[in-house]
Order: sequence, then C-alpha cells, then structure tokens
Amino acid sequence: MSEPKVKWSWEADYLQACNCDYGCPCEFSAPPTRGFCDGTGAWKIISGRYGDVSLDGLGIGFAAHWPKAIHEGDGTLALFLDERATPQQRAALLHICSGQAGGLPFEILATTFSTVLEPIDAPFEFHINGRESSVRVGGALNVAMEPIKNPVTKEPESVRVEHGTGFIFKSAEAVSGKECRVDLPGLSFSWPDKAAFVTRVSYAN
Repeated sequence: MSEPKVKWSWEADYLQACNCDYGCPCEFSAPPTRGFCDGTGAWKIISGRYGDVSLDGLGIGFAAHWPKAIHEGDGTLALFLDERATPQQRAALLHICSGQAGGLPFEILATTFSTVLEPIDAPFEFHINGRESSVRVGGALNVAMEPIKNPVTKEPESVRVEHGTGFIFKSAEAVSGKECRVDLPGLSFSWPDKAAFVTRVSYAN
C-alpha cells in the first residue's frame, strides 16, 4: 500500500515567457517555433497549502530547455525557490514541483525532464501589473512583459488565449516578453520580444 498523497493547492499569479513567436504554437499543440523550447515561468502564490504547511506569499520559478517539443522530453530544468521559505515550505514546494505529490501541471511536466539541476534559493521581486508584469529572481532569471504592438500602428494590442484543455493555464493574456533571460551554469539563454503570458491559476491534487 502506498502512502496517501498529502493534499495541496494554490492560487497564484503566473508569468511565462519562452523562445516561441507570439502566441506560442505549443499552446495549440503544434511544434515550437524554432524546433526546441527555452522556457521560463514564475508563480507568486497568493494562497496555498501543502497539508498543514502554508505556502502563502511565496515565489517559485523555473527555467527549462527542451531539445524538441516539450512532450518529446529530454529536458533540462532549473527550479528557483523563494529564499524566505522555511525548511518545511521548501520541502513542500520541492515535493509538489517534482510531481511526486500529484496534481497538474507538475505531474506531467516532471516526466519531460532528464536533467534536473540543483534547486536555487533566491529572492523574488514580482511586479504584477497585467500586461506589464515582471519578475526578477536573484541574478539568474529575468522576465519582463509588455503588450504586443500592432505592426502597423505600433499601438498596444489586447490578445487573450483560451485553452480549455491546457494544464498550465486555461486562459491567459498573450503579451510580449521584452525580457526572457536565464544565466546559470548548465542553462543560459536570452530571448527578448517573444511569446509570453500572464494569468492567474489555481492548482490542486
């Protein structure tokens, strides 16, 4: 008999940016724009629990590289944990993000990585402001967003993606990632002015 899984859930503001063109074909079950995926994301947990452990107010983020489409696997993952987390909170976040606690999106994402770098404890600086949101995680991860501009008038566009079967988000504002930069040993890239999304998500197992 396996141990029953600890119940967890969180509601969070979520920022995502990658190397695909605006809109990101991966959201439409199509191959990534450049044939591979360099992706980043960060959650600012508004309210969350792992059993009796509160996760309120914590940040968690990732940077990843997949040599082909995400579902084809062989990915490399770097996970960023809020340096303010207690040992119990840190252990809870690691258990959730490893997929071992069950629940989407992590139990699917975890199966796509063959290399997982040592988790990084770092300060998170979130600025949640709709299409102009940003996050900085120590000196290793920077994501900053702005509205997609109309190519003719240069006026800001308002674009949403509704993805009813999406497992990372169901609905999001599609924006431009004016900065999408990761600087780590073993994982380093910069893809300005590519696909990005901002939304609020609710997860649970």
